[in-house]
Amino acid sequence: MTTDPSNDPVFQSPDGASSEAQRALEMEARLPLTGWQQEVSQGLEYGLEAAASIRDRTIPTFSRGELPHYAGINTFLKAPYVEDVRKVGEYDVAIVGIPHDSGTTYRPGTRFGPQGIRRISALYTPYNFEMGIDLRESITLCDVGDVFTIPANNEKSFDQISKGVAHVFASGAFPILLGGDHSIGFPTVRGICRHLGDKKVGIIHFDRHVDTQETDLDERMHTCPWFHATNMANAPAKNLVQMGIGGWQVPRQGVKVCRERATNILTVTDITEMGLDAAADFAIARATDGTDCVWISFDIDCIDAGFVPGTGWPEPGGLLPREALYLLKRIVQETTVCGIEVVEVSPPYDVSDMTSLMATRVICDTMAHLVKSGQLPRREKPSYIHEEANMSVDEPWQ
Repeated sequence: MTTDPSNDPVFQSPDGASSEAQRALEMEARLPLTGWQQEVSQGLEYGLEAAASIRDRTIPTFSRGELPHYAGINTFLKAPYVEDVRKVGEYDVAIVGIPHDSGTTYRPGTRFGPQGIRRISALYTPYNFEMGIDLRESITLCDVGDVFTIPANNEKSFDQISKGVAHVFASGAFPILLGGDHSIGFPTVRGICRHLGDKKVGIIHFDRHVDTQETDLDERMHTCPWFHATNMANAPAKNLVQMGIGGWQVPRQGVKVCRERATNILTVTDITEMGLDAAADFAIARATDGTDCVWISFDIDCIDAGFVPGTGWPEPGGLLPREALYLLKRIVQETTVCGIEVVEVSPPYDVSDMTSLMATRVICDTMAHLVKSGQLPRREKPSYIHEEANMSVDEPWQ
């Protein structure tokens, strides 16, 4: 026997309003099944009908689609692998791996970040209960694989990354990048800027570290992306917002640059004392002041090290997962987001894949918030995307 939850006082708040759980139950009833049915039909077509002893006739002989979670090829969320990257514009969202950790200054391993994130993403379904979103029913998602980075050569890798990101961005597909160390922040933004024309992008940077040095160990490393990104006219320093900064791993050379360029910094204490909503308001206001879109750079070490051990520079005292996800929700739903990168996931240091799982949550939440805010699926290419590439957006660096 089933009961109507709306008649159950457990599902009512003190003022009589419905609970989140009740709303979630109602939202699920309104979701279509079209995407799921297409996936089942395609699985049967491509993977052959199951053996006669299998009673559930939606199961094919060869694993295709979401189930079983432990089987299949490790694309993100079991999304289709698009080998011909010229077809990436046929999808709403494109997952791009950037297996680069030559910018690491202490503990390497983030080159395995894309693999780790993809592997644990198989644990997820495309449906989120609280949000009432089924990504399979809302958007088309693909995985284009990895950019071919060059081991031990940052600058050549940066050139590859910028070209790859520019291609996906210009296609109109929403780019989601799996890092990789944080040195990729510069070439990813450079790739975006190549197709902005005279438009501008604000950067919201979740991290425990400022990453604003010009060089580290005489090269452009993972402590340096925002010095070089904000040298570009399309990415003004006044629109760089850095959230969660603090602790014992913030080099003074970078702090000096933040002071000189007047970037916007919120420590974890700032965020908790002013409140999550005020912090989100601050970030949104500063990043969107005079800009046309927002790039989100999410360093997994912005979250307290107890929750994300699998990272190169773990720093205690960071944001709680709930706090980071709430800030992300506000920012994604209330700005024009042009893409996101999730960096510094280092599977060799992880425990039970928890860091990769957190990265997966960040990515899936971002897609859901883009759907809820009407930014996805895209009905047309955003106006801030300029067709012609400007290859001179940044100054030469040696």
